[in-house]
Amino acid sequence: EEKGILRGHSGDVNSVAWNHDGSLLASGSDDKTVRLWTPDGQEKGTLKGPHKKKGLFQRLKGWVKGDDPRLVGTLRGHSSGVTSVAWNREGTLIASGSYDETVRLWDPMTMEEKGTLRGHSGEV
Repeated sequence: EEKGILRGHSGDVNSVAWNHDGSLLASGSDDKTVRLWTPDGQEKGTLKGPHKKKGLFQRLKGWVKGDDPRLVGTLRGHSSGVTSVAWNREGTLIASGSYDETVRLWDPMTMEEKGTLRGHSGEV
């Protein structure tokens, strides 16, 4: 049974992955972004960890960005389409692979890129 459609990417979606507890969904697209979504747009509580004063990750209800109320935020940095996304077991890092031949590591708490893995000779 379809529960809804998450709108926001401007290109084809190539990969989706749930975090460890099912509270966030990451989607990777040909629009060169990774987007984070809540399943229902409802407040989930306060996430633990360091928070920047203007950071997105303070309370889920306050994270609404863009056209869809379930959109938490957008991770930008790839120079070509995102082909794959995956969470680590703890839900503290997201890895995204791209046609730009890199893997980027992201901190979902701060929405910051933590590093870029280079060296591939083709899409990841």
